Amino acid sequence: SLNEKPGRTEALKYYRRVADHYQLAIHQYEGVLRIEGDDLNFTVHTEKGTYAASKVILATGYYDLPNRLNVPGEDLPKVIHYYKEAHPYYNQDVLVVGAKNSACIAALELHWTGARVTLVHRGPGISNNVKYWIKPNIENRIKNGEIKAFFHSKVKEICVHELVLETLEGEVILKNDFVFAMSGYRPDFEFMALHGVHLDPATSKPITNRKTLESERKGVYLAGVIVAGTHTNEIFIENGRFHGKVIADAIAHALERAA
Repeated sequence: SLNEKPGRTEALKYYRRVADHYQLAIHQYEGVLRIEGDDLNFTVHTEKGTYAASKVILATGYYDLPNRLNVPGEDLPKVIHYYKEAHPYYNQDVLVVGAKNSACIAALELHWTGARVTLVHRGPGISNNVKYWIKPNIENRIKNGEIKAFFHSKVKEICVHELVLETLEGEVILKNDFVFAMSGYRPDFEFMALHGVHLDPATSKPITNRKTLESERKGVYLAGVIVAGTHTNEIFIENGRFHGKVIADAIAHALERAA
């Protein structure tokens, strides 16, 4: 990368090149409905067909389900839970809910693209877990008044042309075109539980063999951030990237023994 850290576009370009180089069979836009069968003889049912598999790896990340705000107006079309790009919101009044990495990145990109950005967070300030090159940037934009911020505050109601915040000083009504509810996400734990992956009741961490990352359902492995359950800050690119080799080695040994 020419930058301090590779950006989203660079990462996606790298992933595409890896997929092309290794001729990976990737089926996009095809949700998995259920997984039937046993080790060495699974049938994976999707929205488009069925596939036979000896082993199954679940690596779904933690963006399956957004944490809802549970306020009136949240189902309006102007409310967005998954931020993609800033350009459509040029010259618009936007509210970003949250103060972690996703919220801060969205707020900065929206600001740079010409949106009028307000950030609201129930906590006292920007999260200490925000990446070190992003945190001072967003804090300086707030300090300079380029991005408005309401801390110790929350959204009370969302209307078509405005919204209501509940702050320490009382209710505040803001003109608003779009709301980015970056209030966190969670994996589809129910999907895992329904498919024989047992979860720790306190942390929702899948119960796995630490050496192989195989779940208690033999032949089903887990990789990436879902291994951490609700403690999503424990797994990130720097350590989660090793899961693939761990699982590949475990599967290779298992298939050798079964041959």
